[in-house]
Amino acid sequence: MPTIQFIATDGSVEEHDANVGSTVMQVAVMQGVRGIKADCGGACECATCHVYVDPAWIDRLPAPQRQEQLMLDGTAAPRLPTSRLSCQLTMSDELDGIVVRLPEGQ
Repeated sequence: MPTIQFIATDGSVEEHDANVGSTVMQVAVMQGVRGIKADCGGACECATCHVYVDPAWIDRLPAPQRQEQLMLDGTAAPRLPTSRLSCQLTMSDELDGIVVRLPEGQ
């Protein structure tokens, strides 16, 4: 079972198991990770599940699709080159140990 590390703005780290096929957002919501609002429930329509993927992992992910790109343009926290919507990051065995940082706000 792959794991995800969530790093909060204060530097604290939470690590949670993820089922293959679940999204990073689903895991965050189910585990009560603070900083992931997920207002639209994973429909890629609100940008309240914005995360910064650790640079070591960003090249292992598929490129964001057009809708995600549009949503990332409207995030509350600054958009960085490693910005992604966690609802669009589907867990797999290859992503075991992925690290995401939470932004200051959603």
